[in-house]
Amino acid sequence: MAKEFDVCVIGTGPGGYVAAIRAAQLGFKTAVVEKRFLGGVCLNIGCIPTKALLRSAEVFESIAHASDYGIDVKDYSANFEGMVKRSRSVADKMSKGVQFLMKANKIEVLNGTGVFKSDKELAVNDDKGKEKETVKAKHFIIATGARPRELPDLKIDGEMIIDSEKAMQLEKQPKKMVVIGAGAIGVEFAYFYNAIGTEVTLVELQKTLVPVEDADVGKELAKIYKKKGMNIYTESSVEKVEKKGKGVKVTIKTKKGEETVEADVVLSAVGVVGNVENMGLDKAGVKHEKGDIVVDKKTYKTSADNIYAIGDVIGAPWLAHKASHEGVVLAEQLAGENPHPVNYNNIPGCTYCEPQIASVGLTEQQAKDEGYDVMVGKFPFSASGKAAGLGHEEGFVKVVFDAKYGEWLGCHMIGSHVTELIAEAVVARDLETTGHEIISAVHPHPTMSEAVMEAVAEAYGEGVHLGSKPKKKK
Repeated sequence: MAKEFDVCVIGTGPGGYVAAIRAAQLGFKTAVVEKRFLGGVCLNIGCIPTKALLRSAEVFESIAHASDYGIDVKDYSANFEGMVKRSRSVADKMSKGVQFLMKANKIEVLNGTGVFKSDKELAVNDDKGKEKETVKAKHFIIATGARPRELPDLKIDGEMIIDSEKAMQLEKQPKKMVVIGAGAIGVEFAYFYNAIGTEVTLVELQKTLVPVEDADVGKELAKIYKKKGMNIYTESSVEKVEKKGKGVKVTIKTKKGEETVEADVVLSAVGVVGNVENMGLDKAGVKHEKGDIVVDKKTYKTSADNIYAIGDVIGAPWLAHKASHEGVVLAEQLAGENPHPVNYNNIPGCTYCEPQIASVGLTEQQAKDEGYDVMVGKFPFSASGKAAGLGHEEGFVKVVFDAKYGEWLGCHMIGSHVTELIAEAVVARDLETTGHEIISAVHPHPTMSEAVMEAVAEAYGEGVHLGSKPKKKK
């Protein structure tokens, strides 16, 4: 006999578990189906454990530069196994936290793989594909997330050619690594391994690193990474990977010709693809294209009336906070409330390498391509007293405004812990704040955050700390 619920969520990543909790809070009898671990990729093998590793690398770098701060440290070394162990303990703690939240909100957890039998019925199968139980629900929410994309000619074997999950749980630290793809995942792992002593080669097909970011940010990161000793290839592609003994030989096609690099391991970080296979979507009448479930971005309804989808499985941007926000909005819609819809033009992106990267809105080039007459302001952290005191003067804050109406079109940062600063721009843009309101709002000194105000002042020709000439009033 089938179990019956008001809401059944498939997948418990940041989108799924948040949707389930909000649904339960709103009075729905709720269940979640999870085939692996509560918290999904983000909490277990993604966002959280990766950040723990990056923190270890950051601490190691600080010790390596201790003499810059007047501190003498004689003996220290990177304990790779210890770093991985700490990362796993942080992830386990977060996953247990989700388990507690499920119990606290009286959400039933069904362990297994969810496979639709129809648009109204879901089978929960064990790892051998045998049906354990059946679920009926008034509303199904698909939140199955995404997995690393695999290149056709670069099959991941988990030993010499690895994905991000394996990269955070290697048994031993490689001496040499090639990272393919300089998006967020690629540059984060490149930073981590380089910081603790691995020789890193980073290969990116586009003109700049982190190509979704403002071009100035990508150029700045490349400059910093080269200074750290990384081998950087942009506008380049990996043509061939040959296994050679206990390592690999990587052939890289560059503008100047082919080059070969030998390494112990290759990390493929070329994006993600949605988990849509083997779920019975066709039986449920759920349409999907190129790895993404097709939904109405306001209601999250799929082509089946009572089935919805949120998070990475509906496509870019592949961000945990976007998925969580969609989960809350959807649950409230199902409860008959009128939540504020997700503003997809105002979702911040954060990359946690060091220096960190954070952004929201249009890049300078995107704004120009859309026909805006732009005002651009940039404030380097080299002019920040707080950054100088911290010993992290690299990077900048860059802002883009519409010259006609003063709309804050975009904000782009690279620097120490700038992921903690971007929320000011997100809230300001949501409130349609003008640049003059940012300038007139007193920012504390000395802080890294005042660089935002300084960049805005530069855009308006009112900066006082860079010796810039005032802009002529139009």
